[in-house]
This record gives sequence, structure tokens and C-alpha cells, in this order.
Amino acid sequence: MINFIAQSLGLSSKSVTGCVALFEEGAGIPFIARYRKEATQGLDEVDISRISEARVQFLELQKRKAFVIDSIEKQGQLNSELRKSIDQCTLMTDLEDLYLPFKPKRKTRATVAKERGLEPLAKILMSQNIPDFYFRAERFIRPPEVESADEAIDGALDIIAEWISERQIVRSRLRQVWQRRGRLVSKKDAKAEDTQSLFQSFYSTEEALHRVPHHRILAMFRGENEGILKLKLQADEDEVLDQVSKLVLRPQSACENEIAKAIRESYKRLIAPSLETEFRTQLKENADAAAIQIFAENLRQLLMANPMGQKVTLALDPGFKSGCKLVILDAQGKLLHNETIYPHPPQNEYKQAQRKLQSLVNAYKVEAVAIGNGTAGRETELLLQNTPFDRKVMAVSVNESGASVYSASPLARAEFPEYDLTVRGAVSIGRRLMDPLAELVKIDPKSIGVGQYQHDVDQKKLQSKLDQVVMSVVSNVGVELNTASKELLQYIVGIGPALAQKIVDYRNQNGAFESRKQLKKISGFGEKAYEQSAGFIRIRNAKNPLDNTAVHPESYAVVERMAKHYKVTVEQLIANEELLNSIDTKLFIDEKTGTFTLADIVQELKKPNRDPRTRTNFFEFDKNITKPSDLKEGMLLYGLVTNITAFGAFVDVGVHQDGLVHISEMADTFVNDPHKVVKLNQKVRVRVVSVEMDRKRIQLSMKGF
Repeated sequence: MINFIAQSLGLSSKSVTGCVALFEEGAGIPFIARYRKEATQGLDEVDISRISEARVQFLELQKRKAFVIDSIEKQGQLNSELRKSIDQCTLMTDLEDLYLPFKPKRKTRATVAKERGLEPLAKILMSQNIPDFYFRAERFIRPPEVESADEAIDGALDIIAEWISERQIVRSRLRQVWQRRGRLVSKKDAKAEDTQSLFQSFYSTEEALHRVPHHRILAMFRGENEGILKLKLQADEDEVLDQVSKLVLRPQSACENEIAKAIRESYKRLIAPSLETEFRTQLKENADAAAIQIFAENLRQLLMANPMGQKVTLALDPGFKSGCKLVILDAQGKLLHNETIYPHPPQNEYKQAQRKLQSLVNAYKVEAVAIGNGTAGRETELLLQNTPFDRKVMAVSVNESGASVYSASPLARAEFPEYDLTVRGAVSIGRRLMDPLAELVKIDPKSIGVGQYQHDVDQKKLQSKLDQVVMSVVSNVGVELNTASKELLQYIVGIGPALAQKIVDYRNQNGAFESRKQLKKISGFGEKAYEQSAGFIRIRNAKNPLDNTAVHPESYAVVERMAKHYKVTVEQLIANEELLNSIDTKLFIDEKTGTFTLADIVQELKKPNRDPRTRTNFFEFDKNITKPSDLKEGMLLYGLVTNITAFGAFVDVGVHQDGLVHISEMADTFVNDPHKVVKLNQKVRVRVVSVEMDRKRIQLSMKGF
């Protein structure tokens, strides 16, 4: 396992050995990355995650090998050479190629021919050195199963076609041809209605398999699933047949025409459909993996958005006919007040709405306003900009994707049983501004609206990856034990939903936690859970100041030794950057604590519990641009990046419809990954390239800035 993983990932055996051992002990990726660097030689979460995935693949391969060996052995056909070949397989495709001749089959043309006693004739033909094979074939005439020598030969060729299709070297060689020369052909399904379909660009296309972008593969597969497109994977038949002939046909073959016929039959009827299925699966898996990675990176950026913090917040869920639902939240996110204002058509109670906003901002000493960016969001933002307040108030547009999902959830109903969906949605918008991470963990990530084709990819793999991202972000940021919700606590490595609920119950019954050690008093919270989770938990004003840092409890003794050595208290050591810079960490190395851990401890003590989330620069959209028709070609604007895909980035310029900056328009140099150029919620300057009102498309460019 170690060699397999190390070689496939290009990592050192020592690092892989340490990781695998920790996985087998039940350690989580964030814990390994943060607190077991000596064991992994300092690998980051990305590499540790790759090792985890490779380990699973290896175990699945070993499990399949055991099954294949057992199956062949029961058939009495396992020999030492075959066993060795199986043991040496490092790819599942190679293993399946070896197993194919021994795989139990349903009734085929070859099995029927064998039942009719034609296998000996197939061996005669396959030897290709018996000129009078036709006369030999006459011996196999057995009416009514076999009426003639021609029929006997046809049956024998069916057997030979199956033999050819099961030869590992043939399948391996043709797989290489398909990888190099295979093509994806897309055509409009004849049964599909000829409308303005989203898939029109795929009505007649042909592209090399290895060149089709992942997002285009997912688009075409969706078109096929919806009955709009017909897809075909294929390779040049002449090249394929030539390759097989070189492997099967012998020089001066006595039955060249017959074997050539078997080769054509084998490829067209058996090998090509099998390879098409295999390559379809591979294309889909690779496209899924790319889309999932994009979604995961977008989610990470969204969760890592800088929180506004504990400020009294007025949140608005905008609307026209139904009005704008308004809520006031205190600095801890508790709902204080709610009502509805109607500043927009058809009511047009603009002045009344302004007076109400002024009154509430003054009465509750509001410090920030969160405005949902959906319907009427831009108009409501302008309302706030045009309303004078007696105190300084920051108004911010907030992405409200998924707020309606949260507002209808059992969680929201349990928290606000006496309020309707609109109030809950407004609360969610306000809390997203105060702490995006704490609020967004309550919502299914697929509902947040960042990514591409998230409903087309493998949902199990998507969910697993997104859960991993949330856990990583939560671990990176840290969680305040006395205020965190169950939804946030459950993403701490080692905890999960059940223990998260027990933590909340214990907190409600016994009051605030005063130390990390108190977690051990909770039923079911064992040593392993404590080891995994303790370093990611924070307790403000704890008895031990280290409980409010990322220093793990297992390293408290090291910090105490440091403090004693430099004749200060632990409290005096924390945040004393001058003293910490002078520490000789070599003095504190022991069996459990190495240079990696000591460096992390010193770094954490310099800036204890520092929030790693990036700061967002808030800004206002151009007041003169409120709808797509206001946009003109060549116009220069500022906007916010709202989504990043494989083919570019979507930017909100304040007109209710995001514009696309295609990957080719993102920079003056070549760009292969939009994430290398922009981040979610980043302020960018764009130029309007075109506005297609009928197709609802806005094309933007970032070139030249």
C-alpha cells in the first residue's frame, strides 16, 4: 500500500506511512494536517486528502483482486503465472481485462457455438496453419444445430471473436488508440423538438476525447439525458482493425479472410461497445471530479468570507408586491424586531419606508444593514443610499442564495416557530453578514448557488467533498464552544451530529464551558473524540488562556516549560511577540514534540486565535446602472465575483443579472484556471463587451486592467 500510494502521488514513503497509520487509528484530515506534522513530514490538507483517496482506491483494488482470484480458483483455472499477473495489477482496468475470460457470462453467440461442439474447429482456425480447414469444418456438421460447413465456420468465428475481445493485450492496445485518437460525436436527437435549446451548439460537433473540456462533457451528457442530443464515442475503425490484425493475424495465414472477419466482428460487436462504455464512465468520472473540485473551492472561499462581526444589524429581504421584510438582530444574532415596508411598486410607499428605516436605525442603534441581492435588491440598495441617517451605517448587499431553503427547513422552524418563512429568510440574510460560516453551515451547500452542474455529478462524491471542505474551514477558523450552533459544532473533526447535540444539551443544562476538559464529562465524549476535536475548539475567558488558542491540550506542558524557562507566566508569554521571537525551540524538542509542532505553537502564541478569514472590501454599485438595458458596449464598471466555473467567472454589476467574464477575457495572458485570477466576492473592474437582451446574456471582459 505504501509503495503504491507513494509512487502514484510522488510523495515520500515516510510521509505516506505516517498518514496511513493515522488514518487506521481513525484520525481526521484536519487533525493530521494541524497536529501530526512530524508523522507526515509537514504535508498539507491537500496531500493528506490525496493519500486518503489513494488508500481507498488501493483497498478497493485489493478487495477486487481477492474476489477475482477466488472466482478463478473455484473454476480450477488459477495457475501461478495468472496469480502473479493479478497480484501485479495496479489499475482496475488491467485487473478486469485479466478476469474477463473467466467472468461468468450470460448466453452469447460464442457460448451457443461451444454448446454445438464448435470450439475444436475454432482452435483449428485460430492456429491459421491448416489449409484444408473447410474440409475439416464438414466434420462438425450436426443437423439441425449445424447444417453446413459454412455455418460451422461462422460459429467457430463467433468463438474466435470472443477470444480476441478477451485478450488483455488487444484491449490494452485498443485502449491506447482510443485515448490517443478517440472522438466524441454529438448530434441532435431526431425526436427532439427544434426549439431555441440550450444545447444548440452541440447539434453537430465532433471533438477528440482528450480535448473535450470537463464542463462541456457534463453539458452534453445532460443534453443526452434530456433527450435533446445523441452522443457517440468512437475511434477510426481502419486504424483499430490494423492494430488488432498485427496482434492476431499470423504471416501467411491459411485462413486470413476468416480471421479478418472475426477481428471485424470482435471489434464492432464486442470490443467497441465495451470501450465506449468504459470511456463514457471515465469521461463522466473525470468531469465530475473537476466540477466537484470547482464547487469545493468556491464553497471554501464563500465560507472563508470575512465576518462583519458582532454588530447590531438591520436585514432586508427585498420584494416588490409583497414588500421588503425587515428584521433587527442584536450583536449575537438574536431577533429583536420585524415588520414589512413597501417602498417599491405597486405600493410606492417610498417616503414612509425611509422614515421607518431612520426610526429603526436610531432606536436600535443599528451599525450595519444587510440587503438580499435577489428580486428588488438593487432598488432596495438605492433606497438605503438615498436615506439620510443620524449615525454611520454600512449597507451591504448579501448573496441570498439558499436563504429560502433555510427558511423552510425544520431547523429554522424550530428556532423561529412563531414566525413565517419571510422573517426567517431575512434573519438568515442578516446573520450571513455577521458570520457567513456560522450561518451557511445550516444550508445544504448545493443550494448556495456556487459551482457548475452540481446536480449532474455523482451526488455521493459531491456531498463527501463538500463535507470535507466545511470541516476543513471550520477547523481552520476554530469554533467558540459557548456560542456555536449544533450545525457548526458537528463539523469539528471527531464530533459529528450526535456529539454536537450532546454538547448543546450539556451547555443548556450546566451553563457555559469554562475549559476544554469539561467536554470529557459529556456521555460518549471519549479520549479519541477529545484528542481529535480539542485543538479546534475555543473558549473565550477560559480559566486556562490556552483554551482560547489553537494550541492543542497535549502541548500545554510544552508551553508551560517555555514560560518557566523564560521566567514568565503562560499569560505573559501569550502575544509577547518579542519574547516569542527569541525562543530557541530546540530546547523543547522531546519524543512527542518536534520542530514542526514547536514552530506552530510559537506562531499561534504570537497571534492567538487569529481569524484566518480574508477581509472583504465592500463597495456600492454605480447608482446610474440598475438594469441590463442601462449597459452599453465599452462601458467600464466595478462588480463583484459571484461564481467561478471552469469556463470563466460570473460578475454582478448591479443589474439583477450576472455577466460572464469568459476565461479568454480574464487577463491579457493565457489563463487555464479562473481561480488563479479571481476569488468569490472579489471586487473587479470590467468592460461591457455585449448585452443580448433577448438571450439574457451579458458578456464582460477584464482585459487591460
